[in-house]
Amino acid sequence: MQTCPWFSICGGCKYDFTDPNYCAEKKKLLSNWNVSHDPFWTPIGCRRRADFCFADGAFGFFERHTKNIVPVKTCPILADDINNMIPKLAKLPWVGAGSALVTLCANGIDLCITSNVPYFTREFKEAVQKLGLIRVTWNDQVVMRTAMPRIKFGDITVDYPCGAFLQPTTESETAMRDFVVKHVSGANRVADLFCGIGNFTFALHADGFDIFGTGVKRDLFKKPLTVKMLNNYDVVVMDPPRAGALEQTRELVESDVKKIIYVSCNPATLERDAEILKRAGYKVTDTAAFDQFVGSPHWELAVVFEK
Repeated sequence: MQTCPWFSICGGCKYDFTDPNYCAEKKKLLSNWNVSHDPFWTPIGCRRRADFCFADGAFGFFERHTKNIVPVKTCPILADDINNMIPKLAKLPWVGAGSALVTLCANGIDLCITSNVPYFTREFKEAVQKLGLIRVTWNDQVVMRTAMPRIKFGDITVDYPCGAFLQPTTESETAMRDFVVKHVSGANRVADLFCGIGNFTFALHADGFDIFGTGVKRDLFKKPLTVKMLNNYDVVVMDPPRAGALEQTRELVESDVKKIIYVSCNPATLERDAEILKRAGYKVTDTAAFDQFVGSPHWELAVVFEK
C-alpha cells in the first residue's frame, strides 16, 4: 500500500519505497558492481533537506516530466520538522520563480532561495520572520538570521554555509563515514578531496581540499592535487560531485598512493574513473552501496582501490 498520495504525480520518486519489491527492484541497478555487502537502506522519514520550487505564487515539487508545480502538503521521506514547515512556506508571498532549499540543521531550519527576481519584497521579509526559521537567504542575500546554522559530524559541529553540499540524511552519512573510517584505519596521512564541510575530514584527521567548505580552498577540477603533493599521503579519499574526478584520477595513477577510497553519487562517472585506476594496476578490494536517495534511481557507492 502506498503511503504517499503524490507518488507517480510528483517528480521526486521513481520507485514506490513502500512497495514490497522496492529493495529488489532498486538492487537491480547495481548489476555492474560486485557490492560486497548488503546495501544500507536509509530509514523513511529522516531526510533533512529538500529542494522545493515556486512560480506564480505556487509552492511545492515539480510534477513528473513537466514544470507544473505539485502543491505537496507533506512528504513521507522528509523529517517531521520539514513537513511541519511546508504549509507555512506555501503561504509565503512568493514572487517570480525559483528554488527553495530547505535544510534541517542541528539548531533549526535554514531556507536558501534562488530566484529569477533579484530582490525579496518587504512583505516576504516580514512573513518569513514569523516562521521560526534560523536563516533565510535570497540569491545569497540574507533576509533574516537568528543564529548561524550548524551541522554535526559525530562530535564535531561546524557552520553550514548557505547551499553547501550535504548528504541528505545523517543516517546514510554516518554509514558512509563508518565504511571509510574502517578502510583508512592505520594510515599516517590522509587526503580528503572534495571534502565539502567535513563529513570525512574530521573523523579521518585528514587534510581536506575543496573550493567550498571546510579545508584548503582548492578547485580540484581546475587544479587537482599534483603527483608530488599526492605522494605525501598513504590514503586518498574523494567524494566528488556527479561530474566525477577525471583530472584528479589522472594525477593519482601517476602517484605512489597505494589506497584510494572513491565515494560517488554517479555510477557512470565512477565507472569512467575506475577504468583509469584499474588500467594503472589498482584493484577493487571492497564496495558498499547506500540507498540514501530513497525512492530515486540513484545509489551512493563507496569503492576501495588498492595496489
